[in-house]
Amino acid sequence: MNPSILADNGPDRDRFARLESRECVNHYNETTFSIPTVMHPDLPIVHDQPLAGLNTFRIPASARRYLRVTGAEQLTAVRADPALADLPRLVLGGGSNLLFTQDFDGLVLHMAGQGREILGQQGDKILVRAQAGENWHAFVGFTLDQGLGGLENLSLIPGTVGAAPIQNVGAYGVETKDVFHSLTAFDMASGELRTLDAAACRFGYRDSIFKHAIGRDLIVLDVTFALPAAWQPNLRYAELANAVQEAALAAPTPRDIGAIVEAIRRRKLPDPREIGNAGSFFKNPVVSNEECRRLLETYPNLVHHAQPDGSEKLAAGWLIDQCGWKGKNIGPAGVYPKQALVLVNLGGAQGADVVRLAQAIQSDVAARYGVALEPEPVFI
Repeated sequence: MNPSILADNGPDRDRFARLESRECVNHYNETTFSIPTVMHPDLPIVHDQPLAGLNTFRIPASARRYLRVTGAEQLTAVRADPALADLPRLVLGGGSNLLFTQDFDGLVLHMAGQGREILGQQGDKILVRAQAGENWHAFVGFTLDQGLGGLENLSLIPGTVGAAPIQNVGAYGVETKDVFHSLTAFDMASGELRTLDAAACRFGYRDSIFKHAIGRDLIVLDVTFALPAAWQPNLRYAELANAVQEAALAAPTPRDIGAIVEAIRRRKLPDPREIGNAGSFFKNPVVSNEECRRLLETYPNLVHHAQPDGSEKLAAGWLIDQCGWKGKNIGPAGVYPKQALVLVNLGGAQGADVVRLAQAIQSDVAARYGVALEPEPVFI
């Protein structure tokens, strides 16, 4: 770590607002703060906002109302306005994990807060905080620039910092929960700020409290990560370990690992700026050890990974590839030729086109393997 740099607050960075709360209540793994009464700012609500440029699939859609959110004060003002508070809400980050199947007849809250800072060392961890609107890959690069490891395996994942804990994003043996300390969320039901640690977030495989009814009123404002002060490379994934070996790196640095992960992802995955997509479209299905053994009897080359609880995670991309879908398409929606797990917009696709393709793939995989594929993106 570069000890002289404790925060990144250049011209394109906002310092974190320090809210002085009048009341603080600790509920085990969650702390609730009352927000001081402030004058509500005028809200620059946009009507009929086009959303094609705000989702990485580049699916055309529009929002009845749209607000670019940079702080909790705007969310407080939304709660205070009955015309806005009663509308259905969609919290939008980088738009990299959703699929619009229709226009959104409600209020889109586009999280755009900027700011990142190194908080200091706590035990054997270095705490680093970023606001929800920060670009994820740029934030990973920021930590690497400070000589901090821990996030390098998650390089080049599209989206924003605020979305990382919601989806518990992961790649190459690391998930958000593994490097997570806490987050601040605004509770649209109560109007309070809440600080949640990992236990309160209830992380699971591509899952968290925010994807369930109990957490759907919580809007992530900032996230604090706990990075190791004494870093060691995580090379549990054979593909990454082999790439490091081929690069003849006897003592790779976090920056080295990040660069290799970037190279792998660029080789295998389409750039959303060039080909509309939402990254991995299906979750890797988890089955029992018994079910996996049954499948191996018929398909001895089945790609599977043992899990700590004794279950087995199957490679969804392998299942799809074996069903012959790689490089195929139905109309303007297709399967990426280099990675069967990625569905792409070949040009002019509507959400319904992608859904039709996804359902056809699910049907074939279920018929051949008896395994259900679950989409990762949220369908709107």
